[in-house]
Amino acid sequence: MTNIKKRLLKEKIAKMAMQLSGITITGSLFFIVGTILYKGLPYLSWEMISQAPKGGFYIGKEGGILNAILGSLYLATFSTVLATVIGIPISIFLNVYVKSGSFLERSCKLLFDVLFGIPSIVYGAIAFSIMVWMGIRASLLGGIITITLLTIPIVVRTIDELLKTIPVDLKHVTFSLGSTRWELAKVLLKYIKPGIFTAILLAFGRAIGDVAGVLLTTGFSDNLPKYIDEPAATLPLAIFFQLSSPIPEVQGRAYASALVLTFIILIIVICTHLLASRQQKHKI
Repeated sequence: MTNIKKRLLKEKIAKMAMQLSGITITGSLFFIVGTILYKGLPYLSWEMISQAPKGGFYIGKEGGILNAILGSLYLATFSTVLATVIGIPISIFLNVYVKSGSFLERSCKLLFDVLFGIPSIVYGAIAFSIMVWMGIRASLLGGIITITLLTIPIVVRTIDELLKTIPVDLKHVTFSLGSTRWELAKVLLKYIKPGIFTAILLAFGRAIGDVAGVLLTTGFSDNLPKYIDEPAATLPLAIFFQLSSPIPEVQGRAYASALVLTFIILIIVICTHLLASRQQKHKI
């Protein structure tokens, strides 16, 4: 009876700890979103979203953050496409062509786990060195290189986890029909298709919200991004520079910019959940 009481007590403590953690996380989320809404919503306007900064925007005068919105979308889109094009073949190679449990497979997956956890400022420093070696100045291209390096591990590890959910029998049946490894790879990609879109959206969300990595490589410009070799503004950097201002109106615009960025991330999260639900229904 004593052992039963101890087990029940441990279960109650664990349940209370989980509930407390859930309340803390949920409360933190509502506090962050509430703060952004309270401080940023009064300064959010169509003019701010639809116009580029004009002279004196960062001291409280006219203009908007259209340049930062477009710069973030261009940067995140191009880098995510490149990361996907590079990351998917790597995942397929590790799961189809490399022997399961081999030293090469374990070493590569460990490497990508390490790369996944490296701070983005380190990627920025590495990309900056590459840019200096290639003679590239701070520009949208430099930011794309940085964020591509940052998001490749995200794509590789996410797709690797998706491939682990595929029943082993599916691989055996495919090989029993005389299929090659490349044909097996196409079958596996078709099976995890909804999950691939989830991986892409996760990488896009990380790319559009990063600030440390692009601080050294993208530069900043009040002009709308037109060419890939020109400096470009991003929303995180625009928020950072506006919050650095001592003028209350400019700080309010920073929270409004954060609200725009949060809305974009919210759309990405909703799409990710919808695609993840499709992936669950797609399993056999």
